[in-house]
Amino acid sequence: MQSNSIFMATSIVFLGLLFTILPYAGAQSIGVCYGMLGNNLPPPREVVALYKSRNIRRMRLYDPNQAALEALKGSNIEVLLGVPNQNLQEMARNPSAAQSWVRNNIQKYWPSVKFKYINVGNELIPGGRSWKLLPPSQGSFKGEARQYLEPIVRFLARTRAPLLANVYTYFSYAGNPRDISLQYALFTSPSVVVQDGQLKYQNLFDAMLDALYSAVERVGGSNVEIVVSESGWPSAGGFAASIGNAQTYNSNLIRHVRGGTPKRPRRPIETYIFAMFNENQKTGAAVERNFGLFYPSKQPVYPINFSPRLEAGLISNILDVFST
Repeated sequence: MQSNSIFMATSIVFLGLLFTILPYAGAQSIGVCYGMLGNNLPPPREVVALYKSRNIRRMRLYDPNQAALEALKGSNIEVLLGVPNQNLQEMARNPSAAQSWVRNNIQKYWPSVKFKYINVGNELIPGGRSWKLLPPSQGSFKGEARQYLEPIVRFLARTRAPLLANVYTYFSYAGNPRDISLQYALFTSPSVVVQDGQLKYQNLFDAMLDALYSAVERVGGSNVEIVVSESGWPSAGGFAASIGNAQTYNSNLIRHVRGGTPKRPRRPIETYIFAMFNENQKTGAAVERNFGLFYPSKQPVYPINFSPRLEAGLISNILDVFST
């Protein structure tokens, strides 16, 4: 990859319209997506207990599974709840259907369940996965995707709610390993890989996220924050999918998102790792069934710390500041 050009493959899958339930105050912790496409997964009460035992304080739930919502009562876990795609046409056509959905799935559990966001639909925007290579500063919505996303972004700007986006460096790297290095995708590059004007990029995650920020700004969303609603790396089933790479990526992701991106530094990035479990009923390529942090037995696929301690050097720097 040339140091004076940024080659970046975007694999950002946009979510549909977003409503905020609690005030958005920035990311302070990592969340994990709780997918249920498996016939061998533990019951929801055991899953919620596993979240708590691992200090995972945020959960993405893809539909209002009643057993999961019951298990979440009093857990203090913040929930990103999805409205399934199959409900959208009826809810758009019939306001009473939307009201009923909120009454049955939100009001019924609030405030015992801490709802943070409701996302309406998943992977709905045409052209959501784009393999085009571009500098982050030139990020923009193209074609049919723009006509859908521009009014959504403007709505989010008015309501001061964040945009949710799935950001996978794995798919970008696997789709173009000639121009994207594995180190760049795994947060392990020892130096700056690409430079875009004054901004320097040492990892692909930041470049992808800043490209999305640039696109959002171009359609009137300069004040819109982005929540990374999915990110992860598979441990098996395809090119560069290994336990070692998955552990490296997710461990580095947890540490990295406490900071920010070159375009928006010192602003924690609220991020949800995909996914809690390997799900044996997911369709598509084999990698899709191997993104889990845990096996269905609740045993970890690899060791990972959701509350990493400050590195010794950083602690030393902090102590030096207070001692001067």
